[in-house]
Amino acid sequence: MPSAFQFQCHLVLIFLAASKGETRYLEVRDAGEDDPFLLLSEDLKRELSAGQIYRRSLRCIDMLSIEGQFTFTADRPQLHCATFFIGEPEELITIDYDFVNIDCQGGDFLKVFDGWILKGEKFPSSLDHPLTTSQRYVDFCESGNIQRSIRSSQNVAMIFFRIHQPGNGFTVTVKKNSNLFPCNVISQTPSGRFTMVIPHQHRNCSFSIIYPVVIKISDLILGHLNGLFLKKPSAGCAGMGDFVELLGGAGLDPSKMFPLADLCHSFHGSAQMKIGCDNTVLRMVSSGKHVNRVTFEYHQLNLQETETRKENTIEEFCFPSI
Repeated sequence: MPSAFQFQCHLVLIFLAASKGETRYLEVRDAGEDDPFLLLSEDLKRELSAGQIYRRSLRCIDMLSIEGQFTFTADRPQLHCATFFIGEPEELITIDYDFVNIDCQGGDFLKVFDGWILKGEKFPSSLDHPLTTSQRYVDFCESGNIQRSIRSSQNVAMIFFRIHQPGNGFTVTVKKNSNLFPCNVISQTPSGRFTMVIPHQHRNCSFSIIYPVVIKISDLILGHLNGLFLKKPSAGCAGMGDFVELLGGAGLDPSKMFPLADLCHSFHGSAQMKIGCDNTVLRMVSSGKHVNRVTFEYHQLNLQETETRKENTIEEFCFPSI
C-alpha cells in the first residue's frame, strides 16, 4: 500500500501529468467542473507558441508547470492553500506579484517558499540549500513592495496563502529562466536521463524521483580511482570529500532518508540499482576541488522487475512499500 506521503506526491505529479497531456497517469477520477487538472489542448498550445501569455484562475490547492499569469480570488474564507510550481531540471522559477489585495492585519498571509514542503519535510533539505530555512520564506505581509519578484534556487518553488475575506486575492506572473548548472531537482516524470555537473563548487546537489525506480548510473567523474561500495555502518565515502550516494525513503527531505549505497570513485560503465521506496534521491557531495559529473537514467519500477531481483548489480531496498 502506498504511504500518505507517496499519495500526496503522486497527486502533485498527477497535476503535472495532466498539464503535459499525459493522461495515462490520470487514474484518480473523471475530470469535473472543480477538477484541478489542466489539460492543454492543441489550440492552447498554438496560442502559447504564438507568444500570447497564458492566464487562468488558481485553485486553493494547485500545481503549475507552465509560464503565465495566475489569479486567485477567494469566494469564501480559504485558510490552508498552496500552489506548487515546477520547471524542467535546467530551469529556475520567477514569481512576480502583479496585484495583491489581502488583509495582513486581519490574519491573511501570502508567502513564497524557495523549494517544496510536504508534511513538514523540505526539498531541498537544509543541508543542500544555500539559504537558511528562514531566508527561504518571503512573506508579502513583511516585505510588501520591497520584494515583489522572487526567483527560486532550483526547479521547484511554492506559495502558501490564507485569505479570510471573500473577494480578496492576488495575481502573480510565473516565468522560467535557464540554469546552466542545475543542482537540486525534483523530476516531473517517472523516467528520464540526466547529467549533473558541479564545477569546482563546494555544495551538495540532490535529484529526487518520487517513484519506485530502477536507476542506472553510466558515468561518474570524481577525479579518483575506480570503485563502488555499499553503505555500511562502519564504512562509507564521507571521508573522500567528493562522492555520490543513493538514498531512499518515504519522505521529501533527503537528509531524513536512508542511505543505500555510496559511490566514492570515478568509473565508466554501468551500476544499476532497483529502489522500491516512495522517493529515490541521487545526491552528489562536492568539496569544490574538482569538476564532478554523474550521468544516470531511471524508469519506474514495475512488478515484473521486482520479481527478477537477482539480475541487479547491488541489493534492492524498500520493496515492502510498493
